[in-house]
Amino acid sequence: MKTLYILRHAKSSRDDPELKDFERPLAGRGIRDVSKMASRFLKRGDKVDCIITSPALRAKTTAKMIADQIGFPADKVASNAELYFSGANMFLKEAMLMNEHCRSAMFVGHNPAITEFANRICDARINHIPTCGLLKLQFAVQHWEEIQETLGELVYFDYPKKEV
Repeated sequence: MKTLYILRHAKSSRDDPELKDFERPLAGRGIRDVSKMASRFLKRGDKVDCIITSPALRAKTTAKMIADQIGFPADKVASNAELYFSGANMFLKEAMLMNEHCRSAMFVGHNPAITEFANRICDARINHIPTCGLLKLQFAVQHWEEIQETLGELVYFDYPKKEV
């Protein structure tokens, strides 16, 4: 069994119109939302063996903050440039190439790619993953390379404004 968490980066700030998209930091709400989602993650008893993020500042900050708050070493968060403005195919490729030592992994990325990926990988029919939205998917496979479209089972879809 393999578990994949998909996390959209937290709310970013657009206060500085001079900043490039890649350099936008998290907004105050985004910082609060990461803590909320980390708390819910821990309450469910979830854990990850690896975290891979887009290198954009808002995604990398989200990944490192959640890592720190769920007990995963923030300095072990990996970055993959191909997850920045990539399509769903790149997320599928990344999942299939995961290190076998990772039984559970988390991807931190951007819309629309992660919503498209989630829908393709588990036939979820989600219209939009909001900022800091988190999905847990499980795959009845022994190896990451066996993952295919529609093979995942959606365990949960959570986001900061969702009533729990």
